[in-house]
Amino acid sequence: MTADWQAGGPGAAGSGLALTAIQGRQSLREEVAHALRAAIVAGQIRPGTIYSAPTLATQFGVSPTPVREAILDLAKEGLITIVKNKGFRIRSLSERELDEITEIRELLEIPVVADQVGRLSAEQLRELRVLAEAIVKAASRGDVVAYIEADSEFHLTLLRAGGNLRLVETVADLRNRTRLYGLDALVRDGRLVDSADEHVQLMDLFAAGDRAAVVELMRGHLRHVRGIWADRPER
Repeated sequence: MTADWQAGGPGAAGSGLALTAIQGRQSLREEVAHALRAAIVAGQIRPGTIYSAPTLATQFGVSPTPVREAILDLAKEGLITIVKNKGFRIRSLSERELDEITEIRELLEIPVVADQVGRLSAEQLRELRVLAEAIVKAASRGDVVAYIEADSEFHLTLLRAGGNLRLVETVADLRNRTRLYGLDALVRDGRLVDSADEHVQLMDLFAAGDRAAVVELMRGHLRHVRGIWADRPER
């Protein structure tokens, strides 16, 4: 079934969320691709539904061409599957795949983040705290897409401080391949702010120079996110 994806309408994959129309941006192809990635990760775009380029183009307020180009880009990244003459769809990740992604992220991210304790400059710490606070603000107003974008920027900025850009690219790809279906429920019951606060807590631990506590919080945070991927509490 092809989705009739209109703002706030029944075709929005049951999420009740709508993407902001894109107006006057420099690269429409990149902007559309970015918006679609965010919608996939946010769970706005659901498995089992076919989304068409013309419908999405209407949603974004652009012509179908940049949308089709963005769809091709996302297909190359493995985020979506193109359905010939219809559009695209995404597939669900299995429990095993989610566990594997969590394990890989723990192995890659925790050591790098821990190594930054005591090494980040005052300017870097200020930048990260601003991002952490942006995550909390987005959570407070229930803006799921803004929450995900700020969250991604926070974690990738922290990882970039380690100097291994290939690792950053790998983690970014892993993040793009997961969907946070539980965020809607977290918004409704107020728990999204609690999750967002973990980023501010992490910055407090950096300020205190507590490496062991940073490792513990990072591990708990990633496993917490693993539970959100499956729309259930972490194990």
